[in-house]
Amino acid sequence: MRHDSVEVNGRQRTYTVVGAADGKPARDLVLVFHGSKQTGDKHREFTGRAFDALADKGAAVVVYPDGYKRNWNDARRGSSFPARKEGVDDVAFTRAVIERLAAGHRIDTDRVFAVGYSNGGQMVMRLAHETPELIAGAAVIAATLPAPEDFLLSGAPPAPLPVLLVHGTKDPIVDYRGGEMSRWARALFRVGGRSLSAPRTAAHFAARNGITAEPVSRMLPKRPGSSGRTSVERTDHRQQGRPPVVLYTVHGGGHTVPGPVKAPAVLGRTSQDVNTAELVEEFFGMAR
Repeated sequence: MRHDSVEVNGRQRTYTVVGAADGKPARDLVLVFHGSKQTGDKHREFTGRAFDALADKGAAVVVYPDGYKRNWNDARRGSSFPARKEGVDDVAFTRAVIERLAAGHRIDTDRVFAVGYSNGGQMVMRLAHETPELIAGAAVIAATLPAPEDFLLSGAPPAPLPVLLVHGTKDPIVDYRGGEMSRWARALFRVGGRSLSAPRTAAHFAARNGITAEPVSRMLPKRPGSSGRTSVERTDHRQQGRPPVVLYTVHGGGHTVPGPVKAPAVLGRTSQDVNTAELVEEFFGMAR
Protein backbone atom coordinates (compact mmCIF):
# COMPACT_ATOMS: atom_id res chain seq x y z
CA MET A 1 0.00 0.00 0.00
CA ARG A 2 1.27 3.47 -0.81
CA HIS A 3 -0.03 7.03 -1.00
CA ASP A 4 0.36 9.01 -4.20
CA SER A 5 -0.83 12.24 -5.78
CA VAL A 6 -1.50 13.79 -9.16
CA GLU A 7 -2.09 17.40 -10.16
CA VAL A 8 -5.44 18.07 -11.81
CA ASN A 9 -6.46 21.58 -12.89
CA GLY A 10 -3.97 23.15 -10.49
CA ARG A 11 -5.03 21.06 -7.48
CA GLN A 12 -2.92 18.32 -5.94
CA ARG A 13 -5.21 15.30 -5.62
CA THR A 14 -4.33 12.27 -3.52
CA TYR A 15 -5.11 8.57 -3.56
CA THR A 16 -4.05 5.28 -1.96
CA VAL A 17 -2.87 2.36 -4.08
CA VAL A 18 -3.04 -1.30 -3.01
CA GLY A 19 -1.15 -3.61 -5.35
CA ALA A 20 2.47 -3.88 -6.41
CA ALA A 21 3.75 -1.83 -9.34
CA ASP A 22 5.73 -4.84 -10.51
CA GLY A 23 2.80 -7.26 -10.44
CA LYS A 24 1.65 -9.21 -13.44
CA PRO A 25 0.63 -7.14 -16.48
CA ALA A 26 -2.94 -6.49 -17.68
CA ARG A 27 -4.42 -6.45 -14.19
CA ASP A 28 -7.87 -5.06 -13.50
CA LEU A 29 -8.13 -1.65 -11.84
CA VAL A 30 -10.75 -1.18 -9.12
CA LEU A 31 -11.47 2.43 -8.11
CA VAL A 32 -13.23 2.61 -4.73
CA PHE A 33 -14.98 5.96 -4.12
CA HIS A 34 -15.69 6.77 -0.46
CA GLY A 35 -18.80 8.34 1.04
CA SER A 36 -19.39 11.89 2.29
CA LYS A 37 -17.15 13.02 5.14
CA GLN A 38 -14.74 10.13 4.53
CA THR A 39 -11.36 9.80 2.84
CA GLY A 40 -10.01 6.88 0.87
CA ASP A 41 -8.11 5.61 3.90
CA LYS A 42 -11.13 6.05 6.18
CA HIS A 43 -13.30 4.10 3.77
CA ARG A 44 -10.66 1.41 3.50
CA GLU A 45 -10.95 0.88 7.27
CA PHE A 46 -14.76 1.33 7.17
CA THR A 47 -14.97 -1.70 4.86
CA GLY A 48 -12.46 -3.78 6.83
CA ARG A 49 -10.04 -3.60 3.89
CA ALA A 50 -12.28 -6.10 2.13
CA PHE A 51 -11.47 -4.69 -1.32
CA ASP A 52 -7.74 -5.09 -0.64
CA ALA A 53 -8.28 -8.82 -1.10
CA LEU A 54 -8.81 -8.21 -4.83
CA ALA A 55 -5.23 -6.88 -5.01
CA ASP A 56 -3.87 -9.53 -2.67
CA LYS A 57 -4.93 -12.20 -5.18
CA GLY A 58 -2.80 -10.50 -7.81
CA ALA A 59 -5.54 -10.01 -10.40
CA ALA A 60 -6.27 -6.36 -9.66
CA VAL A 61 -4.86 -3.07 -8.44
CA VAL A 62 -7.19 -1.32 -5.98
CA VAL A 63 -7.19 2.47 -5.64
CA TYR A 64 -8.93 4.56 -3.00
CA PRO A 65 -9.11 8.15 -4.31
CA ASP A 66 -9.69 11.08 -1.94
CA GLY A 67 -12.57 13.44 -2.63
CA TYR A 68 -12.11 17.21 -2.40
CA LYS A 69 -12.73 18.22 1.21
CA ARG A 70 -14.20 14.72 1.73
CA ASN A 71 -16.81 14.87 -1.04
CA TRP A 72 -17.23 14.06 -4.71
CA ASN A 73 -18.70 16.47 -7.24
CA ASP A 74 -21.51 14.14 -8.21
CA ALA A 75 -24.37 14.79 -10.65
CA ARG A 76 -27.11 15.65 -8.14
CA ARG A 77 -28.45 19.06 -9.03
CA GLY A 78 -29.02 19.89 -5.35
CA SER A 79 -25.44 19.24 -4.14
CA SER A 80 -23.93 22.27 -2.36
CA PHE A 81 -20.73 21.04 -0.68
CA PRO A 82 -17.33 22.59 -1.61
CA ALA A 83 -16.56 20.15 -4.43
CA ARG A 84 -19.67 21.40 -6.25
CA LYS A 85 -19.42 25.05 -5.28
CA GLU A 86 -15.79 25.22 -6.41
CA GLY A 87 -16.43 23.26 -9.61
CA VAL A 88 -13.96 20.49 -8.81
CA ASP A 89 -13.51 18.21 -11.85
CA ASP A 90 -13.59 14.75 -10.33
CA VAL A 91 -14.09 13.17 -13.74
CA ALA A 92 -10.72 14.62 -14.81
CA PHE A 93 -9.22 13.35 -11.54
CA THR A 94 -10.54 9.86 -12.27
CA ARG A 95 -9.09 9.96 -15.77
CA ALA A 96 -5.73 11.14 -14.44
CA VAL A 97 -5.57 8.30 -11.89
CA ILE A 98 -6.36 5.72 -14.57
CA GLU A 99 -3.65 7.13 -16.83
CA ARG A 100 -1.13 7.15 -13.98
CA LEU A 101 -1.89 3.52 -13.07
CA ALA A 102 -1.77 2.45 -16.70
CA ALA A 103 1.75 3.86 -16.93
CA GLY A 104 3.04 2.71 -13.55
CA HIS A 105 1.16 -0.50 -12.70
CA ARG A 106 0.49 -2.04 -16.12
CA ILE A 107 -3.26 -2.22 -15.62
CA ASP A 108 -5.63 -3.12 -18.46
CA THR A 109 -7.45 0.12 -19.32
CA ASP A 110 -10.31 -1.96 -20.76
CA ARG A 111 -10.79 -3.52 -17.31
CA VAL A 112 -11.39 -0.50 -15.05
CA PHE A 113 -14.23 -0.88 -12.56
CA ALA A 114 -15.72 1.88 -10.41
CA VAL A 115 -17.16 1.04 -6.98
CA GLY A 116 -18.80 3.74 -4.87
CA TYR A 117 -20.55 4.07 -1.52
CA SER A 118 -23.13 6.80 -0.85
CA ASN A 119 -21.72 10.06 -2.30
CA GLY A 120 -19.10 7.83 -3.94
CA GLY A 121 -21.92 5.81 -5.48
CA GLN A 122 -23.33 9.03 -6.90
CA MET A 123 -19.90 9.73 -8.37
CA VAL A 124 -19.85 6.28 -9.98
CA MET A 125 -23.27 6.95 -11.53
CA ARG A 126 -21.87 10.23 -12.89
CA LEU A 127 -19.03 8.33 -14.56
CA ALA A 128 -21.45 5.74 -15.96
CA HIS A 129 -23.49 8.49 -17.64
CA GLU A 130 -20.87 11.13 -18.50
CA THR A 131 -17.77 9.12 -19.40
CA PRO A 132 -18.81 5.47 -19.74
CA GLU A 133 -15.77 4.88 -21.95
CA LEU A 134 -13.55 5.20 -18.86
CA ILE A 135 -15.02 2.19 -17.05
CA ALA A 136 -15.94 -1.39 -17.85
CA GLY A 137 -18.52 -1.67 -15.08
CA ALA A 138 -20.07 0.10 -12.10
CA ALA A 139 -20.95 -0.97 -8.56
CA VAL A 140 -23.15 1.36 -6.50
CA ILE A 141 -23.67 0.87 -2.76
CA ALA A 142 -26.20 2.80 -0.65
CA ALA A 143 -26.99 5.31 -3.41
CA THR A 144 -29.86 5.65 -5.86
CA LEU A 145 -30.21 7.61 -9.06
CA PRO A 146 -31.44 11.20 -8.73
CA ALA A 147 -34.91 11.82 -10.15
CA PRO A 148 -34.70 13.13 -13.75
CA GLU A 149 -35.39 16.73 -12.76
CA ASP A 150 -32.62 16.57 -10.13
CA PHE A 151 -30.02 14.74 -12.26
CA LEU A 152 -27.55 16.86 -14.20
CA LEU A 153 -27.04 14.06 -16.74
CA SER A 154 -30.62 12.93 -17.29
CA GLY A 155 -30.23 13.42 -21.05
CA ALA A 156 -27.12 11.23 -21.37
CA PRO A 157 -27.42 8.77 -24.27
CA PRO A 158 -27.52 5.03 -23.49
CA ALA A 159 -24.14 3.44 -22.92
CA PRO A 160 -24.48 -0.21 -21.90
CA LEU A 161 -22.44 -1.23 -18.86
CA PRO A 162 -22.74 -4.07 -16.33
CA VAL A 163 -24.07 -2.55 -13.10
CA LEU A 164 -24.16 -3.99 -9.59
CA LEU A 165 -26.33 -2.32 -6.92
CA VAL A 166 -26.44 -2.97 -3.16
CA HIS A 167 -28.94 -1.23 -0.87
CA GLY A 168 -30.52 -1.73 2.55
CA THR A 169 -34.27 -1.40 3.07
CA LYS A 170 -33.73 0.35 6.42
CA ASP A 171 -31.18 2.87 5.17
CA PRO A 172 -31.71 5.96 7.38
CA ILE A 173 -29.93 8.33 4.97
CA VAL A 174 -30.73 7.22 1.41
CA ASP A 175 -34.21 5.70 1.49
CA TYR A 176 -34.50 2.42 -0.41
CA ARG A 177 -37.92 3.63 -1.59
CA GLY A 178 -36.52 6.84 -3.04
CA GLY A 179 -37.85 10.34 -2.49
CA GLU A 180 -36.23 13.15 -0.58
CA MET A 181 -33.66 12.77 2.21
CA SER A 182 -34.78 13.71 5.71
CA ARG A 183 -34.23 17.34 6.73
CA TRP A 184 -31.32 16.50 9.04
CA ALA A 185 -29.56 14.47 6.32
CA ARG A 186 -30.01 17.24 3.74
CA ALA A 187 -28.49 19.74 6.15
CA LEU A 188 -25.64 17.50 7.31
CA PHE A 189 -24.57 16.32 3.87
CA ARG A 190 -25.52 19.51 1.99
CA VAL A 191 -27.56 17.83 -0.72
CA GLY A 192 -31.12 18.22 -1.94
CA GLY A 193 -33.58 16.92 -4.48
CA ARG A 194 -35.40 13.66 -4.93
CA SER A 195 -34.11 10.25 -5.96
CA LEU A 196 -35.50 7.07 -7.47
CA SER A 197 -36.01 3.90 -5.45
CA ALA A 198 -33.35 1.19 -5.57
CA PRO A 199 -35.50 -1.07 -7.81
CA ARG A 200 -36.24 1.84 -10.17
CA THR A 201 -32.52 2.66 -10.27
CA ALA A 202 -31.84 -0.93 -11.33
CA ALA A 203 -34.62 -0.71 -13.92
CA HIS A 204 -33.08 2.51 -15.29
CA PHE A 205 -29.72 0.84 -15.89
CA ALA A 206 -31.41 -2.25 -17.33
CA ALA A 207 -33.28 -0.07 -19.83
CA ARG A 208 -30.00 1.70 -20.76
CA ASN A 209 -28.55 -1.74 -21.43
CA GLY A 210 -31.46 -2.65 -23.71
CA ILE A 211 -32.83 -5.29 -21.34
CA THR A 212 -36.55 -5.83 -21.84
CA ALA A 213 -36.92 -9.17 -20.01
CA GLU A 214 -38.60 -9.14 -16.60
CA PRO A 215 -36.26 -9.27 -13.61
CA VAL A 216 -35.93 -12.48 -11.62
CA SER A 217 -35.50 -12.46 -7.82
CA ARG A 218 -34.43 -15.02 -5.24
CA MET A 219 -33.49 -15.01 -1.57
CA LEU A 220 -29.91 -15.92 -0.74
CA PRO A 221 -28.98 -18.41 1.98
CA LYS A 222 -27.63 -17.11 5.26
CA ARG A 223 -23.97 -17.54 6.05
CA PRO A 224 -23.16 -19.69 9.08
CA GLY A 225 -22.69 -17.50 12.12
CA SER A 226 -24.27 -14.38 10.63
CA SER A 227 -26.95 -12.43 12.45
CA GLY A 228 -30.53 -13.33 11.62
CA ARG A 229 -31.61 -9.68 11.63
CA THR A 230 -30.97 -9.08 7.93
CA SER A 231 -31.56 -11.13 4.79
CA VAL A 232 -30.42 -10.62 1.21
CA GLU A 233 -32.48 -10.82 -1.96
CA ARG A 234 -30.85 -10.87 -5.39
CA THR A 235 -32.72 -9.44 -8.39
CA ASP A 236 -31.26 -10.09 -11.85
CA HIS A 237 -31.97 -8.08 -14.98
CA ARG A 238 -30.52 -10.26 -17.71
CA GLN A 239 -30.96 -10.76 -21.43
CA GLN A 240 -28.80 -12.52 -23.98
CA GLY A 241 -26.23 -10.20 -25.49
CA ARG A 242 -26.84 -7.39 -22.98
CA PRO A 243 -24.69 -6.37 -19.99
CA PRO A 244 -26.46 -7.51 -16.81
CA VAL A 245 -27.79 -5.41 -13.95
CA VAL A 246 -28.06 -7.00 -10.51
CA LEU A 247 -29.62 -5.50 -7.38
CA TYR A 248 -28.86 -6.94 -3.95
CA THR A 249 -31.60 -5.84 -1.56
CA VAL A 250 -30.48 -6.13 2.06
CA HIS A 251 -33.72 -6.52 3.99
CA GLY A 252 -33.26 -4.80 7.34
CA GLY A 253 -29.89 -3.37 6.25
CA GLY A 254 -28.80 0.22 6.81
CA HIS A 255 -26.54 2.76 5.14
CA THR A 256 -23.75 0.23 5.20
CA VAL A 257 -21.42 -1.90 3.07
CA PRO A 258 -22.21 -5.60 3.59
CA GLY A 259 -19.06 -7.43 4.59
CA PRO A 260 -16.69 -8.33 7.41
CA VAL A 261 -16.89 -5.12 9.47
CA LYS A 262 -20.07 -3.71 11.01
CA ALA A 263 -20.65 0.01 10.56
CA PRO A 264 -21.53 2.26 13.53
CA ALA A 265 -25.02 1.51 14.82
CA VAL A 266 -26.30 4.97 13.82
CA LEU A 267 -26.00 3.88 10.16
CA GLY A 268 -28.14 0.78 10.68
CA ARG A 269 -27.42 -2.92 10.42
CA THR A 270 -24.56 -4.35 8.36
CA SER A 271 -25.32 -7.67 6.68
CA GLN A 272 -22.60 -10.30 6.80
CA ASP A 273 -24.48 -12.78 4.64
CA VAL A 274 -22.67 -11.32 1.62
CA ASN A 275 -19.31 -9.61 1.22
CA THR A 276 -19.59 -6.69 -1.21
CA ALA A 277 -16.00 -7.08 -2.40
CA GLU A 278 -16.71 -10.71 -3.25
CA LEU A 279 -19.89 -9.69 -5.10
CA VAL A 280 -17.82 -7.23 -7.15
CA GLU A 281 -15.18 -9.87 -7.89
CA GLU A 282 -17.76 -12.41 -9.03
CA PHE A 283 -19.95 -10.01 -10.99
CA PHE A 284 -17.11 -8.51 -13.01
CA GLY A 285 -15.28 -11.82 -13.48
CA MET A 286 -12.06 -10.81 -11.76
CA ALA A 287 -10.98 -14.33 -10.83
CA ARG A 288 -9.55 -14.96 -14.29
